[in-house]
Amino acid sequence: MSTTASHDQSAVARRSAESVSNVDCTIEHRVTRSLLAYGVIAGPFYVAVSLAQAAVRDGFDLTRHEWSLLANGTGGWIQITNLVLTGLMVVAAGIGYRRAMRAGVGRRSVPVLLAAYGASLVAAGVFRADPMGGFPAGTPDGPPVDPTLHGMLHMVAGAIGFLALIIATFVLARRFRRGGRTGRAVGCIVTGVAFLSAFVGIATGTTTPVINLAFTAAVLLVWAWLCSTSAHLYKHLP
Repeated sequence: MSTTASHDQSAVARRSAESVSNVDCTIEHRVTRSLLAYGVIAGPFYVAVSLAQAAVRDGFDLTRHEWSLLANGTGGWIQITNLVLTGLMVVAAGIGYRRAMRAGVGRRSVPVLLAAYGASLVAAGVFRADPMGGFPAGTPDGPPVDPTLHGMLHMVAGAIGFLALIIATFVLARRFRRGGRTGRAVGCIVTGVAFLSAFVGIATGTTTPVINLAFTAAVLLVWAWLCSTSAHLYKHLP
């Protein structure tokens, strides 16, 4: 009887330990998926809020003005909040990438690069772009004559974040190629090259409609890429 009781107790202990382990794994899995979900919704959230403002803000022209200029003037707090919240979502997504990518190329660099991009968005919201190009209404055309400190910090934050994101696309391209996902690898490269080209164009200070619209298209492409890549990791989380 004592032997049988001992076996029964051992079996109960094993089942209890397995149950606790399964619960821990399930919680960890859910937390990781929740973090990755922020990478899925960050882009649509940012784009929707920005375009909604562009449609109603007096004097804003999508062919001439970058979305960050919406942080100026009456109602500018909306775009500031948009940048900060979106940045925090991207940082959360970076943490999710770190938890999901436990091995392979980019398991350490990609999460850091994404978090850096998210942090740059937060900084871009804190340090507003200088008014320019006739926006807000009453602002002289052309670039600011005397750039302010917060305007320069805005540009520095943007440059660091954009470069971090571009590097992340190329690192993930290598990871996907090694994993046999050629289509996703090509998508990463196309996104990285397109965004780099648009960034170089806008960094020259030229504000022609073609360059500005090309940069806007590249921004949309980057957000679509982040959404798709995050959804892929979310779906294939081990």
